[in-house]
Amino acid sequence: MHIKYYCIATLLFFVSTYAMAQETYKELSEKAIDCIEMDSLEQAEVLLNEAMKLEPANPYNALLFSNLGLIQKRMGRLENAIDSYTYAVNLAPTTLPILLDRAALYLEVGMTNQAYYDYIKILDIDKDNKEALLMRAYIHQLRRDYNLARVDYLHLLEVDTNHYNARLGLITLEQKEGKFKEALERVNKMLLEYPNDAVLYVARADIEREMEHIDLALTDLDEALRLNFSLIDAYLLRGDIYLLQGKKLLAKTDFEKAIRLGVPTSQLSSRLNQCK
Repeated sequence: MHIKYYCIATLLFFVSTYAMAQETYKELSEKAIDCIEMDSLEQAEVLLNEAMKLEPANPYNALLFSNLGLIQKRMGRLENAIDSYTYAVNLAPTTLPILLDRAALYLEVGMTNQAYYDYIKILDIDKDNKEALLMRAYIHQLRRDYNLARVDYLHLLEVDTNHYNARLGLITLEQKEGKFKEALERVNKMLLEYPNDAVLYVARADIEREMEHIDLALTDLDEALRLNFSLIDAYLLRGDIYLLQGKKLLAKTDFEKAIRLGVPTSQLSSRLNQCK
């Protein structure tokens, strides 16, 4: 019986493989898209590779490689995804969505320099690209190139006057530069526009903590958690403040809540040890 089922399975495999070989490049590509939409990622990957084998010189392969990168990223195979995006970029070096996808993935895996160069390419093609301006400013900030970060944030605000993340980025930037009064003015202005935004209350609390206005910071963190009880940054910041105050049990409670919300225990091990 086992031999019989094995033969049937083998036959079905060869039949399906033969049938796939008879399908056209366009049919395989379209089926791959359907599989992606149905979350049949492994099958989509097979179909895309088969399509590209049929027509390796087809310029449309740039899009297929890009889709392949998306699939591999969703499957957690990030190195393979970077390779696929790179093939796509080589075929279509000025296609912004592909460059943006690769840059974002570079950042995700910690390849900051490679991401930075992609954002430079994007801005050479489109100097007002909002995503590239925002992320290049973020990289400048990571590198402590605060003047360059400010240039990109301000450029972005020229393109989009009310860009939320650019405004928040300037608040963070001014805080890092020790310009607490300016940062506080910016966050207060944003809170007038977004009074129910928990993230802004955390941002203000962090500035207040640095200004040693601890009671105000704790009040803002309580309000942030009232608005969004799953906001990890609020628990982390409040835990840090409690730890500084010597309130170890309260700090431990907040750090443990952050862990339950997804922060790796290893990331908070030092803080938890201080709570003993």
